[in-house]
Amino acid sequence: MKAGKAWGLTQCLESNSVLEFHRIEVSQGGYCSKHRHVHKWNGFFVESGSLLIRVWQQDYQLVDETILGNGEYTKVAPGLTHQFEALSDVVAFEVYWTQMPEVDIVRESVGGTRPRS
Repeated sequence: MKAGKAWGLTQCLESNSVLEFHRIEVSQGGYCSKHRHVHKWNGFFVESGSLLIRVWQQDYQLVDETILGNGEYTKVAPGLTHQFEALSDVVAFEVYWTQMPEVDIVRESVGGTRPRS
């Protein structure tokens, strides 16, 4: 679905229970809201143009800024406040996903082999 935004256009290309994939068009000077996602990672891949990603860190008072150009990618962790701004006309892709914990097993036994009879 294609939808207008205050900053440009977004088109959801895929959405399911574990992933969202969007194509965005942002005119120079356009910017999104300052926001955060509670559970989702937010990745940005720039197809064309120049996109500034601001990230407000939790453990210090500075704002990290990353400028992405053609073919470049960055991601923002869940819980971090962030915002993008187009430094030129931009076509980019946004991907959102949740990540399962790396340790996702609760063992009740160690396992092994049974003696042969």
